[in-house]
Amino acid sequence: MDYGRYKYELTKKHQEAKKKQSSFQVKEIKIRPKTETHDLQTKLGHIKKFLGKKDKVKVTVVFRGREITLSQRGRELLNEIALETEELAVIEQTPKFEGRTMVMILSPK
Repeated sequence: MDYGRYKYELTKKHQEAKKKQSSFQVKEIKIRPKTETHDLQTKLGHIKKFLGKKDKVKVTVVFRGREITLSQRGRELLNEIALETEELAVIEQTPKFEGRTMVMILSPK
């Protein structure tokens, strides 16, 4: 067998395997605890668009200064987002604190 022909067929197999593999990215949406409803609806639109493209979404609530006392409001925001996207997404990581941020990860169904 010709070595050049072997190398050619090997690269063809790799290209074919690359076509069939699925890839995703982790997109991040940042919100604040005092984010109003209209702004939240805009962010939800972005989240739904990302999930429609089969990307994972990391939703982050950022607390600054004395906002850390509003941790319950941050949890409510994340629960609201989870309820709005439950037909498109599965909660991969439940909301948890990491320093001054609260993080939740959604993955597409």
